[in-house]
Amino acid sequence: MNPKVGFRAAASRAPRFFAALALLLSAATTLSAAPAAPAPAAAKPAAAPATGPRVIKLKGLETMQYDIKIIQAKPGEALKVVLTGVGSMPKSDMAHNFTLLAKGTNEDAFVMDAAMAKDNGYMPKAKASSVLASTKLAGGGETVEVVFNAPKEPGEYTYLCTFPAHSMSGMKGKLVVK
Repeated sequence: MNPKVGFRAAASRAPRFFAALALLLSAATTLSAAPAAPAPAAAKPAAAPATGPRVIKLKGLETMQYDIKIIQAKPGEALKVVLTGVGSMPKSDMAHNFTLLAKGTNEDAFVMDAAMAKDNGYMPKAKASSVLASTKLAGGGETVEVVFNAPKEPGEYTYLCTFPAHSMSGMKGKLVVK
């Protein structure tokens, strides 16, 4: 291979790279000629980066399943569940949500009431005290999210989809707090 041709081809594809290289070499020459700067005073320690809730990315599939069946959390841990609906069916026919239930909730009764609550996004108002966290419904290609703190009491908490027949088809999982 002719080195001159290779160099020209690379130069024509990457003019920004060579411009940046020239600038860098120019700066290095200037810095090496400049007198050394005095040492700075004691530097303040860098601030700790702000931390937010731990993000759990969950998918709701047209097979009426979540892609994640178990979520581990520490008591009181801040969590952000980001649910994305995957599929091409109309939202009226196939949508998903994430609903975390309180311990001791009768899942079957909750789901039956949810099926009758179409006007409220399949979220039964009469059972609001049984819901620890929930998202709105997400159709195919849509994303919804909820931020909440995991329960402080260790144990297993059920999360499920309240769209009719989904949780009965196995669209549920466990939040394990320990």
